Amino acid sequence: MTGPTVHFVDDDESMRKATTRLLEAAGLQVATYANARDFLESADPSMEGCVILDMRLPDQTGLELQVALASQGVQLPVIFMTGYGVIPDTVRAMQRGAVDFLTMPVEAETLLASVARAFAQDAASRVERARMAYLQARYARLTPREREVLLHLISGQLNKQVAADLQIAERTIKLHRANILEKLEVESMAELARLAVDLGIEPARRS
Repeated sequence: MTGPTVHFVDDDESMRKATTRLLEAAGLQVATYANARDFLESADPSMEGCVILDMRLPDQTGLELQVALASQGVQLPVIFMTGYGVIPDTVRAMQRGAVDFLTMPVEAETLLASVARAFAQDAASRVERARMAYLQARYARLTPREREVLLHLISGQLNKQVAADLQIAERTIKLHRANILEKLEVESMAELARLAVDLGIEPARRS
């Protein structure tokens, strides 16, 4: 399936059918799985939408499946549904990023609202991951020396100070600085500093 999809994992066939009817009636695309293994075999990082997990599956718990998905790079938001609401499980699920932990029976409006939040979270996360991937690709264009110069520039040093620290000519620092701004597609030191923060780059310590 392509596009945002609700991936529903539950070993109860009647529950899968009823939930599928509800979600499809709301105009949502649904894929169902009877166990964790089936879902893991088909899951991949390109999936869009969300996952609804039964906490107690025949082959592993919903929490275990949540961890397994993360290990495969599948970052879909997770909604747990269970007939056995246990506080420690709820806490662990939320700590690992679950959108909701719903105790059955679940009202239709509650489930649909939870799915809507999960879809919105997934869309926002994809935009942010794409932005970060683009920033990282731009950073990858820099040479090792340009990265070294970058660390000094974002620490607030002037060209002549960077030149002194690295023991190279100031005109060479100016050339590196121009190349850095061009490759990173920024026009000012302020933009360069913001990009470094986004990438988690720590400035060089000033002497």
